[in-house]
Amino acid sequence: MRKVTIIDYGLCNILSVKRAFEYCGADVSVVDEPDGIFGASYLVLPGVGAFADGMEGLKSKRLIDPIMEFCLKDRPFMGICLGMQMMMEQSEEFGLHSGLGIIKGKVIRIPEMDIDGEYQKVPHIGWNTLEPPKGKNIDWWKDSILDGIQINERTYFVHSYTAWIENSENRLADTYYGGRLISAVIRKGNIYGCQFHPEKSGEVGLRIINNFLK
Repeated sequence: MRKVTIIDYGLCNILSVKRAFEYCGADVSVVDEPDGIFGASYLVLPGVGAFADGMEGLKSKRLIDPIMEFCLKDRPFMGICLGMQMMMEQSEEFGLHSGLGIIKGKVIRIPEMDIDGEYQKVPHIGWNTLEPPKGKNIDWWKDSILDGIQINERTYFVHSYTAWIENSENRLADTYYGGRLISAVIRKGNIYGCQFHPEKSGEVGLRIINNFLK
């Protein structure tokens, strides 16, 4: 049985994430202190809310260094929603704030107008499709958490800010909102980030979690 450690820093929807991983057969523990991370096999960083509050939560609980040490060893890691955004170098949400810097890029606000100049609802809430980045095909997803997922299958998003990724090779899947690209899944080795909520994405989300556990 895969042993999964979920990080609780005060801004997490822990219960639904925990239940989803348990449904997929994982032995799940929830930790809020450094020692719980050092012995982890699979590490999950969920989160909702503001970037600065999330980083402050990690800092106050002394969780940043053990997270970085875990990721430097290229061990299986998944950031979800705010957890993915905190993987970036910085965020523009309510001022400039430093992130973990696991993947190069920054977090920017989703514009309130689409590419045609029409107003659009922000936050981006609801089901949206996944597709490989332009220039890639479905083979780009092989041996990743999206292995076996079909192009245009839908997952559930709730976010007002989005990650701009410096290196396109770190973009595993994209979606579009108002005609603009949203980085939906990012990757660096065994380190992943999902802007959507796999735990709220039904059967597709469970397949993604199962792939992560494999």
